[in-house]
Amino acid sequence: MYMSGDVALVYDDALLSYDFGRHHPLRPVRLKFTYELIRSLGILNGQQVRLEKPLAATVSQVSLFHNEEYIELVKELSKTGKGLLDSGDTPAFKNCFESSLLYVGASLRAADLIMTNKVIRAFNPAGGLHHAHRDRASGFCIFNDPAIVVAFLKHKYGVKRLMYLDIDAHHGDGVMYGFYSDPSLLNIDFHEDGRYLFPGTGFTHETGEGEAKGLKINIPLPPDTGNSGYLRAFREIIPISVRHYKPEIIIMQCGADSHRDDLLGGLAITTQCYDEMVSMVCELSNEICGGRVLLLGGGGYNISSVARCWAVAFARLSSVSLIDELPVEWKARLTREFDGGPMALHDPKDISSLSIRSDASVEDVMASLRSEIPFLEQGGPARS
Repeated sequence: MYMSGDVALVYDDALLSYDFGRHHPLRPVRLKFTYELIRSLGILNGQQVRLEKPLAATVSQVSLFHNEEYIELVKELSKTGKGLLDSGDTPAFKNCFESSLLYVGASLRAADLIMTNKVIRAFNPAGGLHHAHRDRASGFCIFNDPAIVVAFLKHKYGVKRLMYLDIDAHHGDGVMYGFYSDPSLLNIDFHEDGRYLFPGTGFTHETGEGEAKGLKINIPLPPDTGNSGYLRAFREIIPISVRHYKPEIIIMQCGADSHRDDLLGGLAITTQCYDEMVSMVCELSNEICGGRVLLLGGGGYNISSVARCWAVAFARLSSVSLIDELPVEWKARLTREFDGGPMALHDPKDISSLSIRSDASVEDVMASLRSEIPFLEQGGPARS
């Protein structure tokens, strides 16, 4: 039995099958550690928090975004697990087609639960594979589940105004350019400046085209941007954008590679920053779109920071208060398998001020952005 305020976690160990091999940085065990931390913290014990199993997407659903030739290529290379799906970062693996369908299906399952009013919010930690383009893989992403969800919500439910918010360290190029001229999608992407990090895109002057001009907002942050600068930009942009556009649902890609301990990203935010950002999105969704938030995972290559950021985010999504103490068994396993780990769920508050990047550097980005996006200029700087 569902209640109107329910929140769902879409997860099953079958999602661990999306595996490029032991030496690849995208390790599926990060999903297992995230789920175990969420479970051990008692978040799933809440009366209105549900665990839901994913269902594999159909080829017709995937084709809402990807073209037939590319889907057939994935299917063919999946049989042997040999070959490359892009220039080198995304190799095929045996049964990668079936694993990718399950990843997409988990995000579609979350979207269905929200749109049929079975839950108000949902989280698929396996989702957020935002780099894949219509005709090719990219950046460890075979099928682009956020883009497919956008197309799915428009196709099945007739949603006219969607918001896609991406806080992954890497620019979500597959989604941004896949809907670059589509006015039904407000796309806001916080990421490390593309001059320093893959995929090298997502600059302030890229604001959409045609009727979508001004609805694609890129915030390329300097390396080493910490909580203060990041939240300064987030607080200025997100409330005015949501209230201006009035989306019917907010899709948030919550990449954990913006965390200061990540192995591939160069930003420096902490768990407290993730907590505040998800909290703000939930509050705005309550105000504008009936509370509907679909949270997706994304990048993240430090097992400890991935699990902690996503557990904190899901707790906020579920309105569950947490103590800062890590479960003993979970911490012991992390230490045993990865040679150490954090002392607590949240990062120490004093490390959030250690970023070498000043707020003035972020303000330069914001000044450029205000000149490109008229409604941001009208809103002016946010008050602290």
